[in-house]
Amino acid sequence: MRRLRIGILDLVTKSPNPSLYGRLMNANLASIMPQVIGVWCEQEGHDVHLVCYTGLEDLLQEMPADLDVIFIGAFTQSAQLSYALSNFFRQRGAVTVLGGPHARCYPEDARKYFDYVLGFTDRTVVAELLRDAGPHRPMGRHLASARQPGDLPTLAERWKFVEATLAKAPTIKIVPMIGSLGCPYTCSFCIDSTVDYQPLSFPQLRDDLSFLLTKMKNPIVGWHDPNFGVRFDDYMEAVESATGPGRMRHIAESSLSLLGEPHLKRLQKNGFQAILPGIESWYDLGNKSKTRRTGMDKVKQVADHVNMILRYIPYIQTNFVLGLDGDQGPEPFELTRKFIDLAPGAFPAYSLLSAFGRAAPMNLDYQRAGRVLPFPFHFLNNNHAMNVRPKHYGWPEFYDGLIDVTSYSFSWRAIARRVPATATMIPKWMNVVRAMSSEGWGRIQYHTMIRSLLDTDRSVRAFMEGDTDELPEFYAARIRRELGDLYQYLPEGALMHDPNAYLHASEMEAPSEPVQLEGRLAGTV
Repeated sequence: MRRLRIGILDLVTKSPNPSLYGRLMNANLASIMPQVIGVWCEQEGHDVHLVCYTGLEDLLQEMPADLDVIFIGAFTQSAQLSYALSNFFRQRGAVTVLGGPHARCYPEDARKYFDYVLGFTDRTVVAELLRDAGPHRPMGRHLASARQPGDLPTLAERWKFVEATLAKAPTIKIVPMIGSLGCPYTCSFCIDSTVDYQPLSFPQLRDDLSFLLTKMKNPIVGWHDPNFGVRFDDYMEAVESATGPGRMRHIAESSLSLLGEPHLKRLQKNGFQAILPGIESWYDLGNKSKTRRTGMDKVKQVADHVNMILRYIPYIQTNFVLGLDGDQGPEPFELTRKFIDLAPGAFPAYSLLSAFGRAAPMNLDYQRAGRVLPFPFHFLNNNHAMNVRPKHYGWPEFYDGLIDVTSYSFSWRAIARRVPATATMIPKWMNVVRAMSSEGWGRIQYHTMIRSLLDTDRSVRAFMEGDTDELPEFYAARIRRELGDLYQYLPEGALMHDPNAYLHASEMEAPSEPVQLEGRLAGTV
C-alpha cells in the first residue's frame, strides 16, 4: 500500500468570524476522534496534517494542495460547510471522508457529497478505507463498526495534535480527555440514547493524566464523556493515583443523580472546577436529576441541589431542552424563571428541541407525524432553528416564552446576582462574558428577530408551519453571508435535504445500512 498524504479537519464551528466568546474558547472545543483518526492513519504508515477549524483559519490555504485523502469531522451545524469543502478538495483530486455526529445522523444525505461516510469508527474501519482510498461517486460508501471502539490511542500518541490546537487558544487551554463511551440514560432526543455505556481502560486513563503533568503545569482537563462519573470510584481512583490534590483542574458533564454530597466533596478535592448537569425538563426525564417530582416541586428540589453543588464546584451550567412534548402553556417558562431566582449562581443553557436524523428512535415518531421541518443543516445547532413543530404551542406563543425566559436569564439583574453567587474569579468572568456574548444577548437578539419575522414575513411563517418547503430568503441569505467565499463551492442541491430520510429508509424492504466491519474486513457496498 502506498504512503498517502492525509488531511484531517475538525470543524468546531460552522463559519468564519466567530463571536468574542468563540475567539476565546473555540480551540477548546476540539473533538477527540479526529485526533484518534490521525494516530491510526500514522500507525497505518501515512502522513497526516490535522487542522482544528476555529473560525479564524483560511481553510482553502491551511491544507496541503496535494492531499490524497481528507477526513472531515462535523456536527450537523457544519454540514453545509463540510459539503462545500468536500467539493473543493474533490476538485483538487482528493478522496473525501465525513465522520462525526452529522455522518451518524444523516448518512443518506452525506453520501451524495462524500466518497466515504463513517458511522461508529474503529481502526479496522480506518484501515479498510485507506486500503481502498478511491473515489465513490455519485454515492459514497457508508462504513461502520458494529459498536464503538473498545480502546483509543493514548494521550501521548495524540499529543502533537492536542498541542497544535491548544496553541490557538489565547488564554484558557483545555485538554480533551474521555474515559467512557455511550450513556446509561435513554433521553428520547439524545444521540447516545441507544448506545450502551462502555468504560474505557482506567489504567490508561491514569497513565494519560500522569503524562499530561509532564507537559503542562496545573492543566485543565475537559472530559468528553456523555456522562462523567458513572463508575465514580474507578474514575476518582485513576485521577487520584495519577495527579494528587491541587495539580490538575477538571470540567465534566454529568447528571444530578451522580452529584450527591459525598461525590462532590471528592470532586472538589481533586480539582473539579466546572460541572454541566442536564435538567432538560420540569416534567420529563427525571432519572437524570434523581427525582420523580414535577413542576414547582422539581424546581425547588433541583435548585437546592444546584446550590449545594456550588458550595463545592465553582461553576455550574444547567442544561435545558425547550419545546418537549410534555411542555404546554406558560408554566414551563415561568418555572425556569423561578429556578433562576432560586439558584442565581447557575448559568442556564437552553436548547431547542431538534430531531437530528437518525440520532434517536423518537425522531421516527416526529417524522411519521409530519412534524420535522427541512431547515438547512446550517441552522441545526439547537438554537438557530427548532426543526420539530411544537406539539402544544403555536410558533408565536413558543417564541414569546423563549424570548421571555432568555431575556430574564441574561438580564443585568440576573448577571449581577450570578456574580456574587459564584465563588472564584474565572467562573465569575466566564458567566459575565457568556451572558453578554452570542450565548446570551446574541440569542435574545436572534430569537427576537425570528419572532418579528413570524409576523412580517409570510415565507418564514409558511415554512415554519410546514405549509411549504421553499426556503425563505432570510435563511438562504444568512447561509451565503456566513459561508463567505466557501459558499461558491456548495454543490448543487446541498442547501436542502429530505427531513424524512430516516423514515423512508426504515420503510424500505431492504433498507440501506452501512457495511459493518468487525474483526476482519467486510465486503463492499
